Amino acid sequence: MFRFACHRAGIDYGRINTITPGGAAEIDQAFRSGLGQFVQKQGPFPQQLEDDGIGHIVVQVVPLIGPCSFSSLAASRAWLGTDMARAITRAYANTRRFLNEAPAAEIAAIEQALFPNIYAPALEKCISAYQQLDCWSPHVEITSSAVEVMLDVFEYTGGIPERYPYERVCTAPPTIRLGSPDRTTEIEKPVSVCH
Repeated sequence: MFRFACHRAGIDYGRINTITPGGAAEIDQAFRSGLGQFVQKQGPFPQQLEDDGIGHIVVQVVPLIGPCSFSSLAASRAWLGTDMARAITRAYANTRRFLNEAPAAEIAAIEQALFPNIYAPALEKCISAYQQLDCWSPHVEITSSAVEVMLDVFEYTGGIPERYPYERVCTAPPTIRLGSPDRTTEIEKPVSVCH
C-alpha cells in the first residue's frame, strides 16, 4: 500500500532506500534506535512514536489511496447461509456503527488491553484520526469502487496476475436485522462480503 501511495503522490519509490528489519515490533525498535529517517506504520504506533517525542506524523496513506477493501471479511459462499454468518454479520454491522458514533476515548478504553505497549492518549489519537479519515465507513457492504482501488494497489505492486471482476470475489451475505439503541424496531439491511 505504501508503494502505491508513493505512486499516487508522484514519489519515485525506487529512490527510497527501504530497510525492513523484521515485523512491526522490530521496525518500531529499529526506528527508535535511530535506524532510518522515516517509518511507515499503521496506527496506533505512529501516534505512540509522536507521544514519546521520537517522531512526527507527516502524512497519512488513506487520503492518497482512498476508500478500499483493505480490511475485509472473507467467507465461503456456503457458510453465508448459516445462522452463524448472520450473527457475525450483525455483530460486525453493530460494531461499525459503534466505531463511527462513540467518542474515541470510549473506544480506546475498550481496546486498551489489545495494545499493552501503547498509552491511552496515543490510542485515542489513533482512533480519532481513523474516524476523521472515514476508515470505518458506517456501511458494511464492500462497494465495487473499493474493490477496484484494492485491485489497483495489488496490480501496481504485482500482487495479482489479473484483475478479478467484482462478482467473482464479492457476494451478498445474509440479510440481517439491525437494532438501534434508541428504537425498539429493527430494520433489514443487506450487506456484501468479499471472499
